[in-house]
Amino acid sequence: MSELRVLLGEYVSLRRSLGFALKEADCLLPSFVAFCEATSAEHVTTELALAWATSRPQLLAVSKRQRLTAVRGFAEYLKTVDELTEVPAPDLLPASYRRVTPHIYTDEEIAALMAAARSLSPLIRAHTYETLIGLLAVSGIRIGEAIRLDRSDIDHPRSRLVVRNSKLEKAREVPLHSSTLGALAAYAAERDRHFNDAGESFFVSTLGTRLHPCTVRHAYWQLISLAGLQGRGERSRPRIHDIRHSFAVKTLAGWYRDGIDVDAAMPLLSKVLGHLSPVSTYWYLTGAAELLAILADRVDHVLEDLP
Repeated sequence: MSELRVLLGEYVSLRRSLGFALKEADCLLPSFVAFCEATSAEHVTTELALAWATSRPQLLAVSKRQRLTAVRGFAEYLKTVDELTEVPAPDLLPASYRRVTPHIYTDEEIAALMAAARSLSPLIRAHTYETLIGLLAVSGIRIGEAIRLDRSDIDHPRSRLVVRNSKLEKAREVPLHSSTLGALAAYAAERDRHFNDAGESFFVSTLGTRLHPCTVRHAYWQLISLAGLQGRGERSRPRIHDIRHSFAVKTLAGWYRDGIDVDAAMPLLSKVLGHLSPVSTYWYLTGAAELLAILADRVDHVLEDLP
């Protein structure tokens, strides 16, 4: 293990002891250290940090800046033990965040992803990702929340999923259909056949441990490729977080079709998604082509009735 990798472990441990989650850095910085090791670099320099941050040209400018920001924090720590470390200036990769329209998955695309997951090996990996994608699609929970699920969070008697340690640090309950509960029970039985001591985690890796966000992200990219899915609009490929957007859009579209008072029902969707107010939920729904089509149809009917 290189000295830089040892220092990365110390840096992450220190920051977490101070209350920082370091979700992005936990995924990005090991890649940066591997990049440094591959170049036999003895010290972190601005040139090296820039080279790594921009090494994937397909990334959006804001993602490249995010990569450099992660290195900045690490470099500031390294500077305390290595005076030759260079800390990249904060304005080297300027970028502003601009929301990109999410990919709204069709039912056929979700089915294709689950079918792709069944082709993975070993078998427990296939079961894990097929069940994980199915649960995300029917519950709308965040991928981080799914990874953190424990066995006891699946409440079969009450047909509920308990989401703890969410983004807003507030637990909530998500209702589940009996078919979903059956699929979760089947996965749990398969998981326990593979591992006798997998711990409390509901979803497990091939080692029987809790899934890691970076591992899930890379596996999902593989599934996108296997399923032959293409991004729409400004994204080269759909994101796993877009499944959550899809759940929100399909729920609202279903309400419109069923004649439900959407304004009255919106707080329920917000509660399921873990939002404090409908304002955040409406942000998820902005500009979705499926909803715009429904609204356009309604406007046409109104115009037809006008004298």
